[in-house]
Amino acid sequence: MLPGLTFPQTEIGNDPIVIRDLVQAAEAMGFRYLLAYDHVLGANPDRPGGWKGPYTFRTPFHEVFVLFSYLAGLTRTMEFATGILILPQRQTALVAKQAANLDVLSGGRLRLGVGIGWNKVEYDGLGQEFSVRGKRSEEQVKLLRQLWEQPLVNFQGEFDRVDDAGINPLPTRRIPIWFGGEADAVFERMARLGDGWMANWMPLDEASAEVERLHRFLQAAGRNPADFGIDVRLSMKLQPRQAWGDYVAGWRKLGATHLSLNLMDAGLKGLDDYFRAMREFIDLFPSTPG
Repeated sequence: MLPGLTFPQTEIGNDPIVIRDLVQAAEAMGFRYLLAYDHVLGANPDRPGGWKGPYTFRTPFHEVFVLFSYLAGLTRTMEFATGILILPQRQTALVAKQAANLDVLSGGRLRLGVGIGWNKVEYDGLGQEFSVRGKRSEEQVKLLRQLWEQPLVNFQGEFDRVDDAGINPLPTRRIPIWFGGEADAVFERMARLGDGWMANWMPLDEASAEVERLHRFLQAAGRNPADFGIDVRLSMKLQPRQAWGDYVAGWRKLGATHLSLNLMDAGLKGLDDYFRAMREFIDLFPSTPG
């Protein structure tokens, strides 16, 4: 099971040196990947008719492809995982181009986690239809793979069309696509099309049932669960430090392949606090060099 760090999007700030120092320190400690959330627009909660959500226009988010491109040149081995990219609110061909270019320039260090999101305001602002986001995401994954694998693509779907065109450069490997979400429709989709599941934090007493449910969908799709990744988060806000060891051990027993530490909203103040928590977490992975 590989240890990762969830990028503290909402509280890291905008100083590129601070961001560099955090990620380079994580790599040096032995963190194997960086996971970042994706939001393009934040809504005003005081808008007419009201609005509720965990993030607003006051919540800072660095754009994931730009962030990872910056960090790719400052790191050597760390993988970059979108966790998750809200795929249906973005143009498919542009995502294919950005992901392929990032993967090429980082030396094959991108893992594309995708999901459908929850914020209709964001979809409206990006000119995409919220109500068909699940159906569109399935078509998008199929088109992404064609654009990454073929120099010229002819594709006519319900939502996208490519007429005898392609992206260049192409990635030099098969970019993994992982899915976020827990609904049955998402599990069915990821079992057919995905390489892994990006799970949110959940108590261990719920995790076993969720993993069993995922395995049923994988088996129904003719997939071997042992070949399918699971990436889960340890939330410092929700998980007492004295329980971290049990949480890591429990997910390792359930077959998780990746586990990242989420530092956000835990009352930490600056890099020194982050580093202390990161060292405590990475000590739970004794086989990890760093």
